[in-house]
Amino acid sequence: MGQPPVVHLHLWNSRGELYLQKRPSWKDIQPGKWDTATGGHVNYGEEVDAALRREVAEELGVTDYIPKEVGRYVFEGLRERELVYVFETVYDGEVRPATEELAGGAFFSPSAIKERIGTGFFTPNFEEEYMKYYGDR
Repeated sequence: MGQPPVVHLHLWNSRGELYLQKRPSWKDIQPGKWDTATGGHVNYGEEVDAALRREVAEELGVTDYIPKEVGRYVFEGLRERELVYVFETVYDGEVRPATEELAGGAFFSPSAIKERIGTGFFTPNFEEEYMKYYGDR
């Protein structure tokens, strides 16, 4: 049996900025790098939409949003291979990052993201996913 699937949420505000989380320095994979707003594994027997709602509530304190599926793909990193379900939403409410899970977060404009791609600022998974779905922004 392989790794369970993963859910990602790209949280945009109405100004066209994307919220990203900063991974804490204690994480064993990609510590200190900026990453997708929410990412987490689907628990055994859990529906993908339920996993998304759980992860977003846990990591960002956000519960009142309408997710739209953007796609799915298989990510292969040096230490992992996983099926990723990608969602997005537009949300202008309060974001409350879970301090035990994240080292904070911030909104970035598409130009600020593109300036940093390839510099080691973001996780490779985020860069690949961003360019796949939003590279033309």
